[in-house]
Amino acid sequence: MKINLDEKQARILAAAAAFSRNVLLPRAAENDEKGEFPRDVLRQMGEQGFLGATLPEQYGGLELDPVAYGLLVETIEKGDSSASRLLTVHLALVAESILACGSDEQINRWLPGIARGETICAFGLTEPEHGSDAGGIESSYSVRGDDFCIRGHKKWISFSGIADLILIIARNGETTSAFLVERGTPGVEITPIQGLMAGRACHICEITLTDVVVNRDHLLGAEGQGFAYVVNTALDHGRYSIAWSGVGLAQAALDAMVSYSKRRKQFGEKLCSFQLVQGMIADAVTDVYAARSLCLRAGQMRKSGSPDAIIEATIAKQFAASVAFRIACNAVQVHGANGCSREYPVDRYMREAKVLEIIEGTSQVLQSVISLHGLRNFG
Repeated sequence: MKINLDEKQARILAAAAAFSRNVLLPRAAENDEKGEFPRDVLRQMGEQGFLGATLPEQYGGLELDPVAYGLLVETIEKGDSSASRLLTVHLALVAESILACGSDEQINRWLPGIARGETICAFGLTEPEHGSDAGGIESSYSVRGDDFCIRGHKKWISFSGIADLILIIARNGETTSAFLVERGTPGVEITPIQGLMAGRACHICEITLTDVVVNRDHLLGAEGQGFAYVVNTALDHGRYSIAWSGVGLAQAALDAMVSYSKRRKQFGEKLCSFQLVQGMIADAVTDVYAARSLCLRAGQMRKSGSPDAIIEATIAKQFAASVAFRIACNAVQVHGANGCSREYPVDRYMREAKVLEIIEGTSQVLQSVISLHGLRNFG
């Protein structure tokens, strides 16, 4: 599929490629080992505009269209998965939700700082007992005049460890609403989650909300629109972003597989000369091409405002996530024992790729959604 980029988009993506190659990639293993995302890298991402990539220029964003944004995510993912995940959480899940669902006052108040990286965002939906069953969340709120009092417990919240603004979803009986909660609000307690397989530099935490009081101007959208409007808007943007992360991670794993096979020898021959290794490479190339094509199709449909863009992003996410994990596993296989060592990046690629099959809709949940689409439209 032909990609048409204007001069501005091409310049931004070239800068992103250089940043990914020269800044993110050399430090990705260290970030994973230390379990933190460097503040200086965060600052650079803000200065280059990546943290406001899709936001309108009037709020300090780069105003990239969906296709250009997807290519940006792919590029950043190749350098460091945690940086790509930051784009998904901070920008796709929260900033885009504020832009789509927020009042003029909220948009003008929050988006400029978000675009500059001065206000880091997190998305508080998942709970200890509710992941895929997001509609069953137990966090609650009550109305106190012009204020809301929120109580609850959120878990697996990426970048909440460093977030300044957290989008919290809570319910009052059968009414679900969304709230913008600032980090320093009394009653907000954030506890880091240790011992993670992947996402170690994503500052993933649990959030306890004990009688957290926010004013009505912190309500995102109207009361009762928290799930049907805000959450669905956020997850659509998030799935599209994660789909492109899958492409970027699959490409990185393919590059590592090919490079290693060209220099590693067994039985006096380079690994790339063996047919079974060539078969894994051929399958990986085909999968990457297919995943990227699905993402480009979804991006073009989003760009044109097609009503089918949501299901196309869902299909792209489900496929790209599975492709990323399959290729990463084969990259480890080609590396042999070295693939099990942190000396090589494929160990990290495999761990991060597995997470893509879980976040923003597990592969099994998305299969059900895609199946319903098929039952309605085919046969």
